[in-house]
Amino acid sequence: MACRPPGSGSYTVVIIPLRTGLYSLDALRFYLWVKRLKDLEKEKDALRSGLEVLEKARLWYLQRLEENRARQGNLETKNGVGSCQGGAAEARSCLLRSRIQRANGSLGSVMSEPNVTSGSNPSLHDAVAVSDLRWHNTALTQEVSDKNRQISMLELEKDALVEKLQQPFPVVLH
Repeated sequence: MACRPPGSGSYTVVIIPLRTGLYSLDALRFYLWVKRLKDLEKEKDALRSGLEVLEKARLWYLQRLEENRARQGNLETKNGVGSCQGGAAEARSCLLRSRIQRANGSLGSVMSEPNVTSGSNPSLHDAVAVSDLRWHNTALTQEVSDKNRQISMLELEKDALVEKLQQPFPVVLH
């Protein structure tokens, strides 16, 4: 039997021993062995592809860290204390943070998933459940932090508006 893997320039040739017959136990074992090899090859290809994606992600993370450090340095040198970001920039930053946290959580799940599929050990399921809860806790903590930051900004705006209202209005006489 010859088959050509999709997207590949090479062929795989499999010779099935038929000494005892097509439906014999030996033929079944050989078929299952070849099937397992094929599955392992697919897994290896997926892992290699994942490594490529992770390397690109690593470079992307490093670039974002450098940009973050540069922005932080710019903010500190502008006012000495820092300044508030504009609404669009803050929304973009929040969205980016959310996506990064989601990606980090997905990577954590992928790394713990093979342990779950390799056996039915309840302690492994518990470990994955604890990991998922920790991830959700981190995401919720970040969300609460963001909401607290928004509340603080709104309170500052409110205080500024109240201060403006308390200032005397100039009287215009005609």
